[in-house]
Formats: sequence, structure tokens, C-alpha cells
Amino acid sequence: MNRVGIVGAGITECRSRWVEATYWKLFQMAVRAALEDAKMTAAELDAVVYGIYNDMFEHMAIPESALTGWISMGLKPGVRVTNGGATGFYAMRAAYMEVASGLSDIVLCVGGEKATDCFDPQSGTPTPAVVGVIAQSWDPFYEYPLGATASDSYMGKCMAYNDAYPGDIGDGLVRAQMIEMLCRQGNRNPFGQRRKETVTAEQVLASRWIIAPFLRLLEACMYTEGAGALIFANEQKTLEICQRTGRQPIWVKGVGAANEPYAVGRGSDNLMELPRIKSDHLAAYRAYEMAGVQPSDIQIVEVHDAFVAQLMITMGELGFVLMGKTRALIDDGVMADIQKLGDEGRPEPGQVLINPSGGLIFGGHFVGGSNMFSTWSAIREMRRRQVPLSLVHGTGAINAAYGGAMILELGEEVRA
Repeated sequence: MNRVGIVGAGITECRSRWVEATYWKLFQMAVRAALEDAKMTAAELDAVVYGIYNDMFEHMAIPESALTGWISMGLKPGVRVTNGGATGFYAMRAAYMEVASGLSDIVLCVGGEKATDCFDPQSGTPTPAVVGVIAQSWDPFYEYPLGATASDSYMGKCMAYNDAYPGDIGDGLVRAQMIEMLCRQGNRNPFGQRRKETVTAEQVLASRWIIAPFLRLLEACMYTEGAGALIFANEQKTLEICQRTGRQPIWVKGVGAANEPYAVGRGSDNLMELPRIKSDHLAAYRAYEMAGVQPSDIQIVEVHDAFVAQLMITMGELGFVLMGKTRALIDDGVMADIQKLGDEGRPEPGQVLINPSGGLIFGGHFVGGSNMFSTWSAIREMRRRQVPLSLVHGTGAINAAYGGAMILELGEEVRA
């Protein structure tokens, strides 16, 4: 396979509501930012991959079709990816594969969301409509009519995990302390949705329950409108563009993915075992094997944190802490403190900087492009801190069934 780099990354501001922009406009803004980041024009792009979570949020059956002209990709091939909450990662994987295979030299990957155009007239807010659309991911005959939600999905995993490993994610104070640290990181993200908020552990513990005892209001991600774009290129084009921009290249060193089955049970690869997020584990270790690295080699991680309890389990599945002892992230200081690192400091050996963007909880969660947002952040932090390796994680679907991991490497400066 061809060596692949990421030569451009751009995102919009993350907002709870973009009143003045359609989803077409948001995609256009993200693409423009990525092209400016790479000092490129759209004419240099060979193809595009769209990350769009579902049609209902965009009120259009083929929402990617209208984007072609808006982002100057007329008469070029384009494909849409939709994989639940992992849509962004799988779109990135598709763009990577197109370049790695040699089919294209430079591929644009763009994803985003305009969810709160949905509206519920009875409540006068978009929330019930948005939640209702997401609930349609569930089994339509037995689960959806019972009122299933995304929170139910992830908390099923958390409750099963707690049965298998009691005393770990069930400590609300540990989770609250993680939220406080994520908040401080989100404060440093110029595009973060909650960058102006201050949330303390005490406030987390005082917030209302959504699903006891693993999910309070301030432990959950929010819904976001926004878009993100990345530009993938082969080795020759990556070196040419990095010489143009004067920046170190970012290489895609490893990619892994896995999808768990929908039905829950034991004793078969075609059943989902609830106490684990095996998709995360398999995806990460496939990426490690491809990259020839171990978790201990990686110091920056952007994890898909729909809920903080799920973030803790995922960090165990990724191999940064032991399963059943994920509270070591706080108790043993495995989670690096951004206040001590500042803007350019590197984590100490044995530490990892988790979600410097603020994650989905404080940065933003525009589903079709959330993992592109995470990648933008990882690239930003690698360059400013001179950290050689990072990992970007994505997850999605019922019970976190879809998992993905991409390992990025900071290359040497390209000289003329």
C-alpha cells in the first residue's frame, strides 16, 4: 500500500445551533478551512468522501448530492459513508484506503451535522425530535417502541461492565474529576462549543441523574452543529504540500476497525458480550499491529467520549489502563493535567493527554464529522508539543458496536 499523509485539516466553530448556516454552508466552511490549511485549491483534489450520519437531520434523502457544487467537486467521484456515531472515522478510513490503494493521489474527507433543524412543536425545542431520530437506530419492532435512547445503549454496557468489575467506573467522584479536567482542556479549544464554561467536580455530582448510577447530566456529550474536513494525500503529494506549507507531515501509521454484532449474548462471535467494548479493543490492536507500536508509545489520545463512564472503559480497551482498574486514569495520574502541561508541554512517561480538544463532551459532537474534529485536535497538539504519536478513536451504533482507531505519526520537517 502507498504511504498516506494528512496534509490539511479544518473545522467550523462548534455550536448548539447554527441559525445563519445550512448544512451545505457548514460543509463549505470546513472544506475552505482545510484547503487554506494545506495552501491548496479544490482543483488539486481527486475525489471526496462524505461523512453524513443520517438523512433525517438534513431533511434530504441524498444530502451529499447537493454538496458537490458547493465544495467545488463537480465531475469528480464522491461517496457517502454512514456508520452511526463512528461515521467520521469510517469516512476517514474510506479516504485513507482510496489513497493507500493508489486509486487517487489526494482525497478530501468532510463530515458534519445540522441536527437541531429538527423541531418538536409540543415541547418547543428540538430535543425530542433529535432523540427520536437517533432512537430509530434501534430494533423497530421490540426496542424502539419502548422508548430506547442513546443513553440507554451506552449505559447497558456500563452496567454490565460494573457487574464484571465493581468499584471502578461506579465511583462518581472519579468520573466528576475527569469531567473537570476535560472542561479545562475544552477551555483551550478556540472552536469548542463549551469553551467558556467552568464545570467543577462538585457541580457534576450535584447535577441531575439521567441514568443512575453511571450518568449525570454533566457527564454526557452534547449535540453540536458543525463540520470538519481533512485532506489525505500519497507520499509524494504529502511531501510537496508540506514543503509548500513549511510544516511537518502527519503520516497515517496504522488503521484498525471492528463491528460487533447487534444481538447480545455469550459464546459466539456473532453475539455481543455486554461487559466489554470488543470493537474498541480489536480496532486499536489492529492499528497497533499495523503501526508496529504499543499503547505505551502513544502520548496523545482523542477518544470518542459520548459519556465519561464509556470513556473510562474505552481507555481500558485501548490498553492505556487495565480493564477493571480504569480509575487509575485519576487515582494514578495516568490522565495528564493540561494545567501542568501548558500549551507546549509533553506528558510524563506513563501519562497520556486525553482529549485535549475537550472531547465530545466539551469540544463538540457533530456526528458525521466528530472524529475529524478529533483528528484536527490531535494534529494540532502533536505539532505544538512535538509528540511523535497520537491515536484517534471513533465509536458508534447501538451498544458502541462500531469501533475504529487511527494512529498518526509526526514526521520530520521537509526541506527544499
